[in-house]
Amino acid sequence: MTDHLSCTTLNALVDQELTAEQATAAKEHLDRCPACTSSALSQALLKTAVARSGQRYAAGTHLQERLRRLASGQTQPPLSDTRSKAPSFRFAKRVAASVWAIAAMLLVIVAGSILLQRHAQRSEIASVQRAALVNEMSDLHIATLAGGQPPQVISSDRHTVKPWFQGKLPFSFNLPENLPDDTKLDGANLAYLHNRPVAQLLYSIGRHRVSVLVRQKQDAAPMPAQTERAGFNVTGSATDDLEVIAISDVDPARLSALVHAIEQTQTKH
Repeated sequence: MTDHLSCTTLNALVDQELTAEQATAAKEHLDRCPACTSSALSQALLKTAVARSGQRYAAGTHLQERLRRLASGQTQPPLSDTRSKAPSFRFAKRVAASVWAIAAMLLVIVAGSILLQRHAQRSEIASVQRAALVNEMSDLHIATLAGGQPPQVISSDRHTVKPWFQGKLPFSFNLPENLPDDTKLDGANLAYLHNRPVAQLLYSIGRHRVSVLVRQKQDAAPMPAQTERAGFNVTGSATDDLEVIAISDVDPARLSALVHAIEQTQTKH
């Protein structure tokens, strides 16, 4: 951002001398400009300090009365009234109160701006993490399809596939006994995502090959319920401890049905 509020505008804002339309425009600018917000806050605090200093060294009652008489050409106190009026600081107090109110508003704006920036940064980081995970999964699935190598464990029996992972993974999982129609377990591999071991379960849905990755739930941003990458559909779900993520070129609804079946089985631990 290259345009900023002028010093004149900032001073008028702090002194509440702007019109309603000008004040609204200035506030909208402060909402998106941390530099001007900081300048306005500095102006507000400076004016408050000046107002307080003026009160600290106020002239005494008798001195004020004497100066008033000298200014009017009188050398003696008037016979009708020798009493002095106590100085009023109500105007200075109003100025100080207004300045502090504006300072408080500016502090709220600054805090809100910082929170919004941090939220945007976290959202951007989470988006990058999800994109990196989808890319890595896609590469793993494509390599499995293109390699032509048989699975490390070849079996359609869940009682064979699940025990094969014992000692290879820092977690355990269940496999569903009943699969959706036209879905078959072909085997499994020990694979890695982000340098962490995961179970790569290999299924067939009709003629479509499917990779289902089961991993420990991560602190990073979770997978979206459904996305797409390079012509492959990616569907994710999670339990309290595990994430189940499937990738294939099969219809997304059929892919989701398989993920749901695996997810539901994990509650039977």
